[in-house]
Amino acid sequence: MQTRGWAARVGQMESFKVMDLLRRAKELEAQGRDVIHMEIGEPDFSTATAIVEAGQRALAQGRTQYTAALGIAPLREAISVFYQQRYGLNIAPERIIVTPGGSGALLLLSALLVNPGEHLLMADPAYPCNRQFMRLVEGQARLLPTQAEQGFHLTPEQLQQHWQANTAGILLASPANPTGMVLHRQPLQALCQTAQQLGGHRLVDEIYHGLTYGMDAPSVLEVDDHAFVLNSFSKYFGMTGWRLGWIVAPQQAVADLEKLAQNLYISAPTVAQYAALAAFESDTLVELEQRRAEFGRRRDFLVPALRELGFSIPVVPEGAFYVYADASALTQDSFQFCQQLLEQEGVAVTPGLDFGQHRCREFIRFAYTTSLPRLQQAVERIGRFIGRQS
Repeated sequence: MQTRGWAARVGQMESFKVMDLLRRAKELEAQGRDVIHMEIGEPDFSTATAIVEAGQRALAQGRTQYTAALGIAPLREAISVFYQQRYGLNIAPERIIVTPGGSGALLLLSALLVNPGEHLLMADPAYPCNRQFMRLVEGQARLLPTQAEQGFHLTPEQLQQHWQANTAGILLASPANPTGMVLHRQPLQALCQTAQQLGGHRLVDEIYHGLTYGMDAPSVLEVDDHAFVLNSFSKYFGMTGWRLGWIVAPQQAVADLEKLAQNLYISAPTVAQYAALAAFESDTLVELEQRRAEFGRRRDFLVPALRELGFSIPVVPEGAFYVYADASALTQDSFQFCQQLLEQEGVAVTPGLDFGQHRCREFIRFAYTTSLPRLQQAVERIGRFIGRQS
């Protein structure tokens, strides 16, 4: 009797290459090699002490049962207050859904908004897992090539040109992974208005909000109250392993999102929810702002250092903690470049192949999520590696 194979969708999904590189980096470290990690999008700071202590208290108090699928009321209220303080927006707590990470948020929104055979328009390059979520719900991600001159963002003209009957909407990101670029208020509003006029949903990934340098990123909710926002406690709040995020949705979508959450994962991690209440305390926010300033210093070192090595960086990233650099003057295959750099010099970076198709073998993403001395050491190693290639 022949055993059935796996579902076809699994074979059609691509691996997350940065995780493949991370696995190899960990293997090298287990062999005693020193590896500088610039591949993974994870802040090197530990979770703030106040958040950890709040989580410990929750455990000591026995808060280990399921919560409501939408999240605990105090956390939904705290997020609502945060929107008022940070953006001047009055977002009712009832519109906020707490999720297991930003990935849980995207899972819910994909299931809610995309029918089989439909697609969302996205920028190329973009966060790679977005494509795989679309495949999971039998939809598609339709990637449209973007240019540095437009901040690697979509334009209203592209939406008009590529919109089809089976276009469900757009998925934007600001600040964006891998480019670190921000959608400012006017272009953000223009994209949302165009998508709305075309009859599509507007989804905006604001996971890197709070991590911008010399400016603040506007929320899409400032220009489009009917957009869907997905956010996370992972990046600015430094809670990657706690697996906690949230959605802000139009009120009429909440009941269906709740139904999906009940069926897909029951609720977000309980201890993480109680811990996250401390993320909004004034002392915690002061600490997080200090970390933001440190990321800014790292960016200001890394961008000119990479340019000096021969990478082209036409626009300075405005947020997140990535530099998306054109390596075409140094290699014809950035994937091979990244593999060899890891093996020969112990520097782990991510090839553009992870983020789309447009000029993907010309670009490399550098994450400045490690300390400034380690970044300086990485630049020395990369320079040595390039010197051997010439």
